[in-house]
Order: sequence, then structure tokens, then C-alpha cells
Amino acid sequence: MSGHSHFKSIKGQKALTDSKRSQAFSRMAREIAVAAKEGGDPEFNFKLRIAIEKARSENMPTENIERAIKKGEGGLGEEKLEEVLFEAYGPGGIAIMIEGITDNKKRTLNEIKRVLQGNGGKLVGEGAIKWMFKRKGVITTNFQFFNFQTKEKLELAAIEAGAEDIYWHNDLLDIWTNPEELGRVKKNLEEKGIKPDSVSLDWVAKETVGLEKKEKDACQKLFEALDEADSVQEIYSNLN
Repeated sequence: MSGHSHFKSIKGQKALTDSKRSQAFSRMAREIAVAAKEGGDPEFNFKLRIAIEKARSENMPTENIERAIKKGEGGLGEEKLEEVLFEAYGPGGIAIMIEGITDNKKRTLNEIKRVLQGNGGKLVGEGAIKWMFKRKGVITTNFQFFNFQTKEKLELAAIEAGAEDIYWHNDLLDIWTNPEELGRVKKNLEEKGIKPDSVSLDWVAKETVGLEKKEKDACQKLFEALDEADSVQEIYSNLN
């Protein structure tokens, strides 16, 4: 079956160390800066609007957000950032997509290679596993926060808003859209009184694979090691 395995190191953690919070803010600043290259006004730049909303949800200071926007627009004369995507195999042969933002692609490539090799993984060439994934808009919302008497009524509202597919994770509902429809569906949901917990463009596995506990633990260790790499933004896999 298809599925959504997205390693999230920050979301859902109530207490973060100062170093972890600083790392999270740095990631969000890079995301905002890259998005701002396409225009610094979030009213006309949906990618930037998503990045800003994400940063605000994590209590990132307003001055940090504004500085990241200026950086993306070229107003601070700092290093040039670019988005990178790496493909890899992990323990048990799982497929992994690694998104990053860096000012030095070669340095980041070497760092990713080192982490993979030290944790039972292997970097592969462009396109080797990308075909196993599809690009999707993903909107996550929590059933408990809304006045829908049943989950079925929330599902119906999501479908009416333009959802392509929906998946439950306990009380969390993942609403999938085509990437081009993400902004429209988000707006439609909000008009129905449904405020998203998170909005993102993700790599979703077409099929997921199951592993034994030992291999799953090895995958988790690899994900955590990749998450520590400075330039890594998001990690996706086909692990069930």
C-alpha cells in the first residue's frame, strides 16, 4: 500500500534543548530564505507563506523570520543557498529521500555520504529511487480540535475541500493533494473552519515496506544521524 513515512524530529516534542531549538530555527530560516527567492511577499508567494506559518508555529522570533526573508531576497549579501535532494538506501533496503538546503553542495554531499556509510546506508544516483515516491501536498489536522461529531464528517469536509486522498493516524488526519492544488485546498479547509496543524510538500512512498524490529531500530538510528546534519531539512522513506 502507499504510505507517508516522514521523519519529524521537532514536531510533537514539548521540550527542546537550546541547541535543538537553535537547530530548528536555522532550518526554518533556510527554508524561508529559499522560498523568498521567488518573492518576499507571502500574499503572492504560497511557498513562503507556508514556511512562515511553520516558523511561527514553532515560536520563531519575528526578527529572525524577517531577516531570513531579506536574505532570500538578496538584501543581506550573504552566502547563496540552494535546495538539494539526495537518494539513498538504508538498513533493510528501505528507500530514503533526503531534502536539504546548503551553500556548499559538495560539502553537504560528503557529509551525507559519511552519515549513510556509518549507519548501514548507501547513497545512490539521481533517479535510482525517486520513482518509488510521488510529490504530494500534505495537510495535517487534528480531529479533537474541531466541532465535527464524527471522523466521517471531517473526512467529508476534507473531500469537499478538494482532498485527493485522506489517511488517519489515530486522531490526526493527513489530507493529500496535488502539489498545484495545495494552496486552494488549504484555503477551502479554512473556510470550513478547519485550521491545519501543518502544511507541506512531501515525498510520499507509492508502496511501503515492513521490517523486523532490529532493522527498524537501525533505520531510526540512521534517520536521527541524518537529522543532525546541518544542511538536512526533511527525511522521507518507504518504511511502513
